[in-house]
Amino acid sequence: MPYCGLLPVIVSGYTEEITKACRGRFSIRIMKTYRDHFFLKAKQQNYPARSVYKLKEIDAKFKLFKPGMKVLDLGAAPGSWSLAASERIGPSGCVLACDMQTTEITFPANVRFLVADIFALPETFEAALAALVPFDVVMSDMAPGTTGTRLSDQVRSYELCCEALKVARRCLKPGGSFVAKIFMGADVQEFLAAMRKHFISVKGFKPKSSRPESKETFYVGLGLRRG
Repeated sequence: MPYCGLLPVIVSGYTEEITKACRGRFSIRIMKTYRDHFFLKAKQQNYPARSVYKLKEIDAKFKLFKPGMKVLDLGAAPGSWSLAASERIGPSGCVLACDMQTTEITFPANVRFLVADIFALPETFEAALAALVPFDVVMSDMAPGTTGTRLSDQVRSYELCCEALKVARRCLKPGGSFVAKIFMGADVQEFLAAMRKHFISVKGFKPKSSRPESKETFYVGLGLRRG
């Protein structure tokens, strides 16, 4: 019986697993284990993911956070954005964070993390929301589990952004800010139109800490309109 095994090969910072096919054919699966500047910096600074620097860049550009603010973090796992926001708002502020996945991060006292599905928020999370509304900032780093089919991934990303915008409209104070990550595709213009309807200013931003090949971009809504 032909052998089917895995032969790991390290090439230029990537880990390649070469799967030997049963009939003498080979298929190559490339697992990108980036060890770039931001990945290493996050480890050195005790952040769970390199995505923290994307939010730091967004905040540096748009001045989102101030001491004492209340922040809602959607799709918070593994916790980097919540940690970054908690540093900026200080002990007098608070972050309410949620994700469908759990996280093992030990958060500071001004962060509360709950497991919740944004499409079916449980009563515990609704109660936590009710106790804190209105928020100064709602931010979403949510992304769908990618399928490898670009169109499908883009559509699912758009759906997550639309749901995040609904939450933002419900929970933000007038003048508040909203940040959302979206995979670029045909639906982006429709999402932007919805944002522009509800925010005085809407800006797109691609952080330097985003990987160059990534299709993600971030849209920032500033100044939630009243009513």
